Amino acid sequence: MDLGGLGGNHSPALDNLYQRGGCTNRGLSPHKGTPEKADLLALEVKRSQPLLIQGSRWGRLREDDSRSSSLSDIPNPFPELCSSSPILTNTPTSRSPQEGGPHMVKVYSEDGTCRSLEVTAGATARDLCEMLVERAHCLSDESWSLVELHVHLGLERCLEDHESVVEVQGMWPPGGDSKLIFRKNFAKYEIFKGSPYALFPEDMIGGNLDAHKGLSHSELIQNFLNSGTWPEIQGYLHMKESGRKVWKRFYFFLRRSGLYYSAKGTSKDPRHLQYFADVNESNAYYLTQGKKLYSAPTEFGFCLKPHKTRGSSKGLKVLCSDSEQTRTCWLTAIRLFKYGAQLYKNYQLSRRSTQTWMGPTKQRSASDSTLVPMDFSGCTGRVIENPLEAMSVALEEAQSWRKKTSHRYSLPTPCHTTLSSAGIHRTQAWYHGRLSRDETQRLIVQQGMVDGVFLLRESTRNPKGFVLSLCHLQKIKHYLILPCEEEGRPYFSMDDGQTKFMDLIQLVEFHQINRGILPCNLKHYCTCVAL
Repeated sequence: MDLGGLGGNHSPALDNLYQRGGCTNRGLSPHKGTPEKADLLALEVKRSQPLLIQGSRWGRLREDDSRSSSLSDIPNPFPELCSSSPILTNTPTSRSPQEGGPHMVKVYSEDGTCRSLEVTAGATARDLCEMLVERAHCLSDESWSLVELHVHLGLERCLEDHESVVEVQGMWPPGGDSKLIFRKNFAKYEIFKGSPYALFPEDMIGGNLDAHKGLSHSELIQNFLNSGTWPEIQGYLHMKESGRKVWKRFYFFLRRSGLYYSAKGTSKDPRHLQYFADVNESNAYYLTQGKKLYSAPTEFGFCLKPHKTRGSSKGLKVLCSDSEQTRTCWLTAIRLFKYGAQLYKNYQLSRRSTQTWMGPTKQRSASDSTLVPMDFSGCTGRVIENPLEAMSVALEEAQSWRKKTSHRYSLPTPCHTTLSSAGIHRTQAWYHGRLSRDETQRLIVQQGMVDGVFLLRESTRNPKGFVLSLCHLQKIKHYLILPCEEEGRPYFSMDDGQTKFMDLIQLVEFHQINRGILPCNLKHYCTCVAL
């Protein structure tokens, strides 16, 4: 087509072309109505392009196709091209914690190793502990716990067994340094195993508990659970003022309605009580770096973190006590006020699941059922009917067998010294090698300040000695173990040779049964598990 030779008269076919191409009279000459050369060139280009369809017509076509098309059951390989919503690219799909699909949870151990687990949205902290115990081949008990750690805030807390791990992770700030740690916590259910009066000093309990002094521990706990009320806790705490580094000491009261402090000494007058925090809408955390991050006056700090507060330090209710026993009392009371009977239910379920995990008792054969403990120390044998006596005889036989075995190892051979004094204890879970005193204190505090928690380590001052670190009455004590010799045989002793042990294993086993010079028996050993 010769566009340059067109005159004022053009054919009707060209008019139709203008209409199909969507041209209007705005592209024509204002005098003669003839198209300009550039407009005609644009028409020639538009003739080969697809026809534009208005949105309303496209909607009608989609409705008609959905009703009349016989290929409606064939899946569309490109659904995003037919969607009326905008196409999103490179946007990760977010799933709410309530959805039942799989979620990835990463759990760390004390040595920095980690393991990723795929769990459902309803997986609890106890569920994950049981999975990790099985995969790490540990002995299952109710003291295994998941610890929530916020490194930048210096906060950590033990998750309750019924808490959803996915929901807890959903409250973390994106891209933060928060993580979960798998460790022992012997103090988690101490309220249901020990004496409540040991956890709650008499001067911190409000009200009169004389009516309960004649009851046993289980009866006292059951009375509190049935009534749904716990004693009011009171005492002095250091409070950090919001936005300032100034700490002031006030007298606090923990009640069902919340945590209060008195603006006038120890007065309980409602006019002097100031509201501080709602424990039901907050989680209680330990301060791991209280002096460094919050300028705390002591090392026994804790904090109430509201649920709405995520990664910021704003809104934190930071407190500090004068001793570890006081801090434990406050944190235990806050847990009881917040969860109540749910804690006791968690304790029962954890013990039941531990027994289930251990498996049913092996069925004994008919010949095994006829076996009874016997005492052959006299002229004739006799059946031991008292279970305590039977246990005592069994322990005596075990010690006798051990002495014979150790005597065989102590014969003059080139390797007997290495076997008995240097290598036999290294495979034990309670032995931690070269551990400083500060690291020992931190590890015992993390795993629970309960009577009988211990570990054994090398002495940093005496190259040939060892140290037994033991927790008693919320304090950590250290006992030096020194090697000694008698008739050319090596021994270990904690009391200048008055009580001698052939190796460290015998020393630990003896004090697990007998207190000896220690303030209490060895009950729970600190351990670190690699995942």
